[in-house]
Amino acid sequence: MTRIRPGLDELPDHVDVVVVGLGITGAGVALDAATRGLSTLAVDAHDLAFGTSRWSSKLVHGGLRYLAHGQVGVARESAVERGILMDVTAPHLTRPLPMLVPLMSSVSRLQAAVTGLGLRAGDALRVSAHTPTATLPRPRRVSATEALRLAPALRRDGLRGGLLSWDGQLEDDARLVVTVARTAASYGAHVRTRARVTAATGTRVELRDELTGATRTVTAGAVVNATGVWAGELATDLALRPSRGTHLVLRAETLPGLTVAVTAPVPGETNRFVLVLPQPDGTVYVGLTDEPVEGALPDVPVPNEAEIGFLLDVVGAAFTRPLRRTDVVGAFAGLRPLLDAGPGRTSDLSREHAVLTGTDGLVTVVGGKLTTYRRMAQDAIDAAVAHGGLTAGPCTTASTALLGAAPRDELARLELPSRLVRRYGTEAALVLDAARRTGLADDELLAPVSGRVPVTLAELLFGVTHEGATDVDDLLERRTRVGLVPADRAVAEPLARRALELATRLPV
Repeated sequence: MTRIRPGLDELPDHVDVVVVGLGITGAGVALDAATRGLSTLAVDAHDLAFGTSRWSSKLVHGGLRYLAHGQVGVARESAVERGILMDVTAPHLTRPLPMLVPLMSSVSRLQAAVTGLGLRAGDALRVSAHTPTATLPRPRRVSATEALRLAPALRRDGLRGGLLSWDGQLEDDARLVVTVARTAASYGAHVRTRARVTAATGTRVELRDELTGATRTVTAGAVVNATGVWAGELATDLALRPSRGTHLVLRAETLPGLTVAVTAPVPGETNRFVLVLPQPDGTVYVGLTDEPVEGALPDVPVPNEAEIGFLLDVVGAAFTRPLRRTDVVGAFAGLRPLLDAGPGRTSDLSREHAVLTGTDGLVTVVGGKLTTYRRMAQDAIDAAVAHGGLTAGPCTTASTALLGAAPRDELARLELPSRLVRRYGTEAALVLDAARRTGLADDELLAPVSGRVPVTLAELLFGVTHEGATDVDDLLERRTRVGLVPADRAVAEPLARRALELATRLPV
């Protein structure tokens, strides 16, 4: 059975590859290593998706933004990896997302023309990446009437139409991390949370069990540092310049009838926008900012009021109803692990990733973004294999479907609860069958927490029995995303505690 486990029990003394960090990059590295036939241990001091990976816009970007900054290689790589995620490895966790740029009075005709050219360039990236129009349709201009049908709450005065394009959207960024990690485990990787690396070189790691305090040493042919913004704690000669990206969470009724993402131009900027992103759980994300971060890095970043006010002002200008601070039911921020390239705005720094091998042999992968995690992982294992002299097969992750993956038409035919299919794909049946071991009726296992909180007992139980969740935070902050809205978390906590208690009664 494919499981994630906490702690250090029953670990081997030596493996081919140790991966430090279980965000999307570390989970991807573990999967790449395991599918090449390398014995693999992947560890995290906290939990799966504890850091930056769960604080994204939940988008699978095609690289348009990077193209606007002249980063053609990054843009092309993003488009290719988007296509792989959406059509091959994770069609169950991704969906096409229509995105509308409203042509308001504040958008000049020159700006509209430039934006339209950019969208066509983005579509050229889609074509070059061999992503079919059945997955992502071509961009087009829409009338004011159609723009208002897609986003009824848009400000009508001066609206002369819109530019409609398509990108990829994730069901949930943390769910992608969990699924990649479980897929790595299905290929034989040891995936452990609550396992802190206290020291590392290119051939060994010192580990501490964060639950028991026990310590272990594991030797390896290669060690990969995939700890994101914290990579410098292990690779002390690494120069990073983190930036903070903040999002707001609104209720769907705040901007009623929204069926597309809205890309609101930032006044005075030619290539900067704020995104309004409807989510399948009845919320809307608004983001994001790009602010430099100084000093010690927090485990959980916190948005500041200036960022919140900026996002509300930009988005409010695009809609009939101005947004107020009281409309914000949640907010989150993530730290980008950007390579330091000297003076300038962090928003101008390259999103290209880098793989660096230290003097002690430690391989560090840093930079990049969620969409290109698979390519980052491939490059990291290529470096680890070369430096460690390991015998490994070729990279196959571009054609390795994640657990639960299937074509979208096949998923649509599954006679299973739609929420479970959206979040687990073909494994929805496994989630339900695992929950039925409690002896509870399906009505109880599949009942949502409340009208606002769609999470069910079945998925919370699966989080414990198969996905390594050990406490309420794991369940509500990462296996599900209820914690993004504090009021919803308070309502869901009793069911999460019940899931933890029920799981203790089930046979292993």
